[in-house]
Amino acid sequence: MLAYTIKRILVLIPTLLAASALVFLFIHLIPGDPAAVLLGDSATPEDIAALTRELGLDRPIHVQYLKWLGAVLEGDLGTSIFFQEPVVKVIADGAETSLLLALLTMIWIVLIGIPIGVVSATKHGSWIDQISSGGAMLAASVPTFWLGLYFILIFSVGLGWLPSSGFPSIFDEGGLGNLRYLILPSLTLAAPNAALIIRLVRASMLDVQREDHVRTARAKGLHPVRVAYAHVFRNALIAVAAAFGFTFAALVSEAVVTETVFSLPGVGRLVVQSILRRDYPVIQGVILVIVVLYMVTNLLVDLAYAWLDPRVSLK
Repeated sequence: MLAYTIKRILVLIPTLLAASALVFLFIHLIPGDPAAVLLGDSATPEDIAALTRELGLDRPIHVQYLKWLGAVLEGDLGTSIFFQEPVVKVIADGAETSLLLALLTMIWIVLIGIPIGVVSATKHGSWIDQISSGGAMLAASVPTFWLGLYFILIFSVGLGWLPSSGFPSIFDEGGLGNLRYLILPSLTLAAPNAALIIRLVRASMLDVQREDHVRTARAKGLHPVRVAYAHVFRNALIAVAAAFGFTFAALVSEAVVTETVFSLPGVGRLVVQSILRRDYPVIQGVILVIVVLYMVTNLLVDLAYAWLDPRVSLK
C-alpha cells in the first residue's frame, strides 16, 4: 500500500500543476479591474494605472503565473489586494468556521443518513421504507437557502432556541459552547447530503442482500440482525465510503450559500466577497486549497477501499 500511495502522490503533482494553471487563467478572465475596485469611483486613470503596475497586473499573464507558482511552491500564496495581509492568514481566519461547519455537518449526515438508510433497506417495501425514501427525496430537492431561512424563522425568531447568525471562535469566551451558532447552518447543509447517504445506503444494502454469501448466511440460520450488519452493511460501506469522502470535500464549496445566509465568517463567504472585490490572490488561494482537498480526499477514499474490502488490490 505504501508503494501505491507514493505512486498516487506522484501522479497528483502534474494534475495539481494543470489545475493551478486553469485556476489562474480563469480568475484573470473575470471582468473588472482590481485596482479600480480597490481605489473606488473617485480614482483617476493615472492612479489606477500606477496601482496596476505596483500590483504587477500589467505584466503578461504567463509571467504573472510563473511568479505566483514559484511563490506557491515556497508556501506563499501571495498578499491579499483588499486586506493587505498574507493570503494564508486570510484563509486561516475563515478556515476555523468552515472546517467546524463541515465536521459538524458530517456528524449530522452520519447520525441521520446511515441509520435511516439501514432501516429503510431492512424494511424494504414497508411503510417505513416509503416514508424514509419520500423524506429523502424531499430533503434533496429543497434549496439550502430556503431551508436555512425557515430554520432561522422557526428556531431563532419563533422559538428563540438557537442563534441566527455569526460565529464567535471556540477559542473566544464561550469555548465549545459557541458551536451552538453552527447547529442551524450544519443542519441546513446536512439535509440534502444526508438524503443522498440514505438513498445510497439503502440501494447498496439491497444490492448486497441479493448476493450468494448473504443467502448462505441466512440459510445457516444466522440471526437477521447479524446478517444485516456483519454481512450486508459492511460490504455496502464500500460504495458509501466514496460518497462520504467527496461529501466532506464538497461541503467546503457548498457552504458558500449557507455561510451567506447565516452570516458566517467562513471560507465560502470569503470567496464571494473576494470575487466582488476582484481580489485575485485570495480567490486563487482558496480555490487551490479546495482542489488539493479534493485530491487528498480522493486518495484517502481509494485507500479506504482496501481497508474495508481486503479483496481490493492496490497496485
